[in-house]
Amino acid sequence: PNARDLGGLIGAHGRRVRAGRLVRTPALGRLTDDDLPTLGKLAPACVVDLRDHSEVVVAPADRLVGAPRLVHLPVYDPEHPVFTYISAVLLGHDLSAYAELARQGTPAAMAAIYRWFVTGVSARAGFAEAMRLAARGENLPLVYHCSAGKDRTGWLTVILLTALGVDEDAIRAEYLRNNPLTESLRAVIVEAMRRRQPELDVAAVLPVLEVRPEYLDAGYDEVRRVHGSFEAYLRDGLGLTGDVIAALREQVLG
Repeated sequence: PNARDLGGLIGAHGRRVRAGRLVRTPALGRLTDDDLPTLGKLAPACVVDLRDHSEVVVAPADRLVGAPRLVHLPVYDPEHPVFTYISAVLLGHDLSAYAELARQGTPAAMAAIYRWFVTGVSARAGFAEAMRLAARGENLPLVYHCSAGKDRTGWLTVILLTALGVDEDAIRAEYLRNNPLTESLRAVIVEAMRRRQPELDVAAVLPVLEVRPEYLDAGYDEVRRVHGSFEAYLRDGLGLTGDVIAALREQVLG
């Protein structure tokens, strides 16, 4: 329910993002047989997985069509248990090991993750390499995902769209689309968790199943604090040259 094409958004010089070039999704392990022809029509040349190996091994294997190039770029920090907490929630695993995280407050933990997206070593390396892949025509169409397809996938989308010259308000609106698209899914997950754990603290779970403006703001604020501007973050934080951004725009913008 959270898969979507970035096509149609207006980028630099009024040029639109071309449909079927960049597609963001959750992990592909739950695709149904009916989903596969849709993926086949898209015909991705490259699939980028932002999950760590520890997340991949406990999840259903991605279902793919054709023979796309598979690239694992783990954006993951074991010091931030919210990564495995989200996976545990999505996969229906026991959450008792995460009591301390819930006590500290999952909204604050989510905001901390977005700040780490900007400064974390593996985050900078993974996002930068994903950008370089997207700038090369042989990797398009490019599908990219993490577990839920909303946080790591969401921040990579922010980076891609900013580099493409999309307006920040449009980027924010695209980011927040997650919530209406996954409303019914969240209800199903919470109800299933309640059946398994009647004492479930829903208030601790919902923040990791949603995106919120304050999460995105935490990332933007960290960009400004560390680099002063998003342009400087692309250049200095991610090491992306003007040639890479120009190539990305040439490949993706109509």
